[in-house]
Amino acid sequence: MVASEFPRRLYTKGFEPAPDKSIDYYADDYRLVPALKSALEEDEWEEIYESPLGFFLKFHELDFGWASRLVHHMLTFQIVCKQRYEIWSLIGTTLVRFSLHEFEEITGLNCGYVDDLALTDLAFSDDTHAFWELMGVDAESGPSTIEIIEACSNCSSWSRDDRLRLGYLGIYAGFIVATRPGSSTNVNHARLVIDLEGFKEFPWGRIAFQHLINSVKEKDLSKNIHIEGFVQALQVWVYYHYKKEGLFRRIIYDDL
Repeated sequence: MVASEFPRRLYTKGFEPAPDKSIDYYADDYRLVPALKSALEEDEWEEIYESPLGFFLKFHELDFGWASRLVHHMLTFQIVCKQRYEIWSLIGTTLVRFSLHEFEEITGLNCGYVDDLALTDLAFSDDTHAFWELMGVDAESGPSTIEIIEACSNCSSWSRDDRLRLGYLGIYAGFIVATRPGSSTNVNHARLVIDLEGFKEFPWGRIAFQHLINSVKEKDLSKNIHIEGFVQALQVWVYYHYKKEGLFRRIIYDDL
């Protein structure tokens, strides 16, 4: 395939936004994870760590550094894509895709399909009301990362199940959606935590992916930006393709 056959670039070649603006993210795991670990009993922490959502805690332990410039370069190579939940970028003459499939391959999270991902019909039960009151959170809102961190210092007298709920909510707020630390999360998704087994089996990978890609697609790369969601998956995707094409050295050292 010759270059003229490729779809139109999102940014004209030679006029891509320069990588002199920062791409940051809201994941608050370096305050959140220590707070959770100190709040939970050892067996409670181990239960979450070995659950399907323990992936995020294990990833945190890798101390994975954020490479803003590499991600910026890949995003400026995007082509125009009408698919809402896909990003396509052009590396040389190679088209590469970031979609739910790639996200699932990278994270191993449950990305299965459910009819009502937004959980619009989820009832507000007495148990939910009691737990929200225990956390000190507005009953109509999902807890923010900051509220979860604050609750970690007051949960020693809680039941084991309630501390587990707090731990899982921490993963939801701090990794899955990873929005601004003081911002409320989706209340319907947060309320799922009352059913611990149901919470663990929910397709959080699909939620995490949609949150991430929606955040990426709405950003203006000519400005300093913050990306919501588990951005590290996007960086792993960039690493894989840049290493494959032998572009690491050129991207890192050019223009220094």
